[in-house]
Amino acid sequence: MKVLYFDCFAGIAGDMTVAGLIELGLPLETLQQELSSLPLCGYTLESRKVDRHGVAGTSFKVTLTEEDQPHRHYSGISAMIEKSGLKPRVKELSQRIFLKLAQAEASVHGVPLERVHFHEVGAVDSIVDIVGTAIGLDYLGIDRVCASGLPYGHGFVKTAHGLLPVPAPATAKLMEGIPLGADIGPGERVTPTGAAIVAALADSFGAPPVMTVAGTGYGAGEKDFPELPNLLRLVLGESAEAKEAQEVLVLETHIDDMPAEIFGFLMERLLEAGALDVAFSPLQMKKNRPGTRLTVIAKPGDLQKLSDLILSESSAIGLRYYPAGRITLPRSCETRTTSLGEVRVKVLGDGRVTPEYDSCREIALAKGVPLGEVYRTVQMECGKG
Repeated sequence: MKVLYFDCFAGIAGDMTVAGLIELGLPLETLQQELSSLPLCGYTLESRKVDRHGVAGTSFKVTLTEEDQPHRHYSGISAMIEKSGLKPRVKELSQRIFLKLAQAEASVHGVPLERVHFHEVGAVDSIVDIVGTAIGLDYLGIDRVCASGLPYGHGFVKTAHGLLPVPAPATAKLMEGIPLGADIGPGERVTPTGAAIVAALADSFGAPPVMTVAGTGYGAGEKDFPELPNLLRLVLGESAEAKEAQEVLVLETHIDDMPAEIFGFLMERLLEAGALDVAFSPLQMKKNRPGTRLTVIAKPGDLQKLSDLILSESSAIGLRYYPAGRITLPRSCETRTTSLGEVRVKVLGDGRVTPEYDSCREIALAKGVPLGEVYRTVQMECGKG
């Protein structure tokens, strides 16, 4: 299993991430070719070697050749990615990062998700940084992402909204649930894009996981701080572990006074908000009333967000939560070619191939084939089920 560890000793930004991936082997030409499937224009990409406090690294820069670039809303960016010719896994990773960013912006500005209007992060360079990160992870075959703590920083930063404290409000929101690193001086050390990348992709924070190091890439930031080299260190490793152990939270509540159709909506909202799993089970409550137990598996940093959703979208007036450990097989999403066409599958660490429901449903409807037959065909032609 390939593991990528984000060592954010000096912070993280989107361009630093892409630069580090280039150092690890992502060719600039491949990045340019993949990005060309997005309807973006008026920019060029440049990558070069630089020196930060005597440490060699790589910088990555997006230069606009057309200054009149539109501001974009989250819905427009999401639709642009989905309609593009990007690989399915690149789309999924890009959407995950942008959703995390949009949720933070919506919370900070007090607007619904669909009305989030990006300024800096909606610019071409930020779209390139986020989608470029997804392209790099896919190209390098990364199965798991881990990260160190993040430096909080202090001072002020200029934004489209004027001077804002460091970290910027959206960045601070994204850093909730992530351990803080050491105070390394004033200045913006973590950008909203950088925070969104690790918040959306990392499944654990702290010390590096047990692995054999295969490579190290240093992505250089645009600024050069006096205290230490402004570099993001990406450590690529191989883990022989067949299973992953993770710390999670279990959220539970009992419900007996809610219309049945709302349960489905609640599940959708929780999964969209980052819940790892959502389940309903029948139970007998006090006074012999039939009810439903809601069980949510969550990342520790998502407690507040998911508990707020449960209490606002259901009739529950309280919930309980407790820490738990879970062990999962490593997995990756791939697109396989079958006699029914291309289909998205999940490949587990023990070799099992599980068809993705949405992809099989599309084939079943398009070809008029029973869904069960689509599943059987995919499992038979793509590997053991």
